[in-house]
Amino acid sequence: MTNAEANTITETAAVAEQGAPVAPEKAHSKKGASKKDGAPKAKKAAKEAKPAAKKAAKSAAKPTSKKESKPASKKTAKAKNASVPREFSKKAIVLDLLRRKDGATMAEIAKATGWQNHSIRGFISGTLTKKMDLPVASLKNEQGERVYKIEK
Repeated sequence: MTNAEANTITETAAVAEQGAPVAPEKAHSKKGASKKDGAPKAKKAAKEAKPAAKKAAKSAAKPTSKKESKPASKKTAKAKNASVPREFSKKAIVLDLLRRKDGATMAEIAKATGWQNHSIRGFISGTLTKKMDLPVASLKNEQGERVYKIEK
């Protein structure tokens, strides 16, 4: 194609004017927003408070239920018995070692539980002395090893 032919083609073709460089409008989605997997659920709105007179009338009209009190849930039962360890748990193992006459060294506790020294110190400080309120003595033996013992 020559230059002259190109000019005639462009003159004959109707060329639209170029508009402003704007993105076309998006159509609105018909679906609502979806929640991300693992995202926490939204809290439900609070119920409207009922007037005291309606509450009193409703409670007077209701017959008394057969069950007067509910049994304690598993969580509260566990919380009450938190100081009593299971039979072969690591907590029970450490308590048995510390209740011996001579107590237990860090190495003995580490060998029995598989814990590292900082975990043993944290367990003694946090669980035994603070949560269980047990008096734990920390002494050094003849070899210079740290020995922990529950005092009576």
